[in-house]
Amino acid sequence: MRTRTLVWKEMRERPVALLTCLLAIVLGVTAQVAVRTVTVHSEMAVALELDALGANVLILPKGVTLQDYYAADMHGETLPEEYVGRVALSKLQGVDNLSPKLCVPTTLNGQPVTLTGILPKSEFQAKAAWAGAGVFSRPVGCGAAGVPTDAPADPKSLARKRVIETLGEREALVGSEVAARHGLKDGDTAEFFGEKFTVLAVLPATGTVDDARVFAHLHAVQALSGKGEVVNVIEVVGCCKQIAGGLVDNLSALLPEAKVVTIAQVVKTQQNVNRLMENLSLVFLAVLLSVGGAAMAGTFFANVSERRKEIGTLMALGATPDAVVSLFVGKALVLGLAGGVGGFLLGSAAAMWLGPQLANVAVRPIPIMAAVAVGVSLVVTLLASLLPAWRASRLDPCVCFREV
Repeated sequence: MRTRTLVWKEMRERPVALLTCLLAIVLGVTAQVAVRTVTVHSEMAVALELDALGANVLILPKGVTLQDYYAADMHGETLPEEYVGRVALSKLQGVDNLSPKLCVPTTLNGQPVTLTGILPKSEFQAKAAWAGAGVFSRPVGCGAAGVPTDAPADPKSLARKRVIETLGEREALVGSEVAARHGLKDGDTAEFFGEKFTVLAVLPATGTVDDARVFAHLHAVQALSGKGEVVNVIEVVGCCKQIAGGLVDNLSALLPEAKVVTIAQVVKTQQNVNRLMENLSLVFLAVLLSVGGAAMAGTFFANVSERRKEIGTLMALGATPDAVVSLFVGKALVLGLAGGVGGFLLGSAAAMWLGPQLANVAVRPIPIMAAVAVGVSLVVTLLASLLPAWRASRLDPCVCFREV
């Protein structure tokens, strides 16, 4: 009789004990898959929301505070523009986007307005040394990994990150408040510092100070204002995991003459949530390893004790110790496979229901989790069955028959 036949026969004759083991495995895998799936989608959602907020790390002149930046955004102190190159060429992990900015006061139709110089994406790509520096790309491991980064940037995307594909020397992006006040629309002409600029786009309202600003090419603003090659601030959209892992310290070491600050509350909140979810995932994994493995091992030890006569009979008929081991290991692997698949399906279903309820995010099954669930389940059942299987293979048929 083949080992496969013996395995199925054993599972049919003793279903209660095996179903108990299977239930322990399925529950453990279900909890692991559900928590991990919700965690992954939550991280992605938070990362996308942070992208929408814009910069989460600021490089400022030494004498400027974070309060100064948010209060006026035009503090007067400057940094050399070459700091942008330093950061771009440093290839620090977690620097997703860079946006140097210079704000200068000017007038439009006789009314005061803030003209803000920015550097478009094309300027970074135009410099061979900067092109491969990893700026404007998502490092692996960020929550928004998988979000397309090579799609052309619409001019209105500046409302999110101050990142656009191209911006001519005499082109401008106008905030919604400025456009409404002066009746400007796409394609119109506006004059700053005695020079005419074409309105490339009117930006959608954001509810921030950007609505009251006009954005133009950084080098044009530098030349017209006579400021030279300087900026007020370098905004960085950074990966929060890397920020929590020391990105701010690395930037401070790279630019000791500047001040590097971050939106600590946002980063700390995401870090704490991610740590909590990851710890819960590890807890459920420990439960699976301990409870599921212990239940499986206990069942197999009891099975060996109950079936001493049958095992002895098999060995008396010529079954080798390896064949006895394969009988128990085969049964364990069948349970592990069933538990992994069942746990993945139930865990994914639970995550799809719990995601909107607990984390307010839409959740979809993660295919790779199926392989992880099955792999963990198989390892647990295999380890739990090895000692009982070895013990069964060491039984003496003569002793087994004398016990009858």
